[in-house]
Amino acid sequence: MAILKILAVSAFAISSLTVAAPIDLANFKEPVRVACVGDSITQGSGTKGNPYPSQLQKMLGEKWKVGNFGVSGRTLLRKGDFPYWNEKAYKEALAFKPDAVIIMLGTNDTKPQNWAHEAEFVADYRDLVKSFLVLESKPRVFICRPCPVIGKGNFKIVEENIQLEIPRIDALAVELKIDVIDMHAALKDQPELIPDRVHPNAKGAEEMAKAAVKALTGKDAPL
Repeated sequence: MAILKILAVSAFAISSLTVAAPIDLANFKEPVRVACVGDSITQGSGTKGNPYPSQLQKMLGEKWKVGNFGVSGRTLLRKGDFPYWNEKAYKEALAFKPDAVIIMLGTNDTKPQNWAHEAEFVADYRDLVKSFLVLESKPRVFICRPCPVIGKGNFKIVEENIQLEIPRIDALAVELKIDVIDMHAALKDQPELIPDRVHPNAKGAEEMAKAAVKALTGKDAPL
């Protein structure tokens, strides 16, 4: 019954998601500031210095300014072992005065010691999103379906719990009228781009950056 309920919520959320208008550069006199919030995948572990925010910057060009505020091992959950909430990077992301925010957290939350607090996942995610929505810069917020975990995973991170997070993320996006970037779909058919079964390599990060470009601009990333 629990699985059927989750599937029903997911179906409702997907049907309710709308494709928002792309960010219009004509509305900005200065470069559009994009804050990328996340864990080691955002920070760039496994990419040999080419994390998706850096690749996103190159794809978007000089009319955009992308900041990488990823911190390895961090959780969305306040009661997780290493909460993102406690990090200097979180405060720096808020102070960045972003025009857009891309949040991709939840991967480390699937670990057993963190998933024990899964009942608080949505409430904590809602609070994190709202902490950006209330900024004076009034940013557009994009929350991400996390990247897939391959096979049995690694570092105690499991795909099973990612699958439980996705419908909750979708439903939260509908509730708050914000956007979703499907990083899971961007990589789910390319397991070779996730060699340690959790962290995308540089090519995987490129696919993530392409997905972000599409969400921000409504256009495909330049070749």
